[in-house]
Amino acid sequence: MWHKLRLLILKRLRLRESWVIFFILGIIMMNHPFISIFNKPYQAYHIPLLFIYLQIGWLVSIFVIYLYTKAIELPEDEDDRGERH
Repeated sequence: MWHKLRLLILKRLRLRESWVIFFILGIIMMNHPFISIFNKPYQAYHIPLLFIYLQIGWLVSIFVIYLYTKAIELPEDEDDRGERH
């Protein structure tokens, strides 16, 4: 079951539209409305909220790039059962 889900996600990430969607989402998340939401004097464990927001966004972007590289490495002829034809 997990293998099928993994293949489905990786096949979806191979689509050009998903690359564009994640790129635009990343640009939106790093612009004025979201930055101003997290630029408050609040702190969590003595760490500013904006710093936490930027660090989590950075980690998520690295994870998305990792998924894209795995999607590129996936063979074209591999089906849902993981078998090649």
